[in-house]
Amino acid sequence: MLYDTLYRFGLSSAPESRAADDGLQLRDCRITNAVKCLPPANKPTADEVAACGGYLAAELAQLPPRVVLALGRGRPRRDPARARPAPARSCRSPTARCTGPPGTPVIVDSYHCSRYNTQTRRLTEEMFRDAFRQARRSRCSSRPDR
Repeated sequence: MLYDTLYRFGLSSAPESRAADDGLQLRDCRITNAVKCLPPANKPTADEVAACGGYLAAELAQLPPRVVLALGRGRPRRDPARARPAPARSCRSPTARCTGPPGTPVIVDSYHCSRYNTQTRRLTEEMFRDAFRQARRSRCSSRPDR
């Protein structure tokens, strides 16, 4: 679902990736993990998340994003976005417009597009696309020149 959605929104060169050398290229986006190790059962502990936080912060600081689409689990709301404490450099508003200083990224959340979340319909393709639509709107509205 991730690569297909990236492709539909013009952010990748192909709708799927089969191997590291398959030629797929990302456009104007980056994929990263908050936890840099693979914990048992792929369920990181709070200590593991905290231990990797500095690496994620440094990575994001090197690439000043306008919009961050954070995927993970959390409390659902009426839409696919969910409440999550935002990093100190982020800002939010009900209209997903950045109200912070120029260059401050907007955070858009969604459930992760894991097989569990999609098979249980916690996250549908349309909900996932809605998160990308919100990110696209946020990107346009958070430009410092507007």
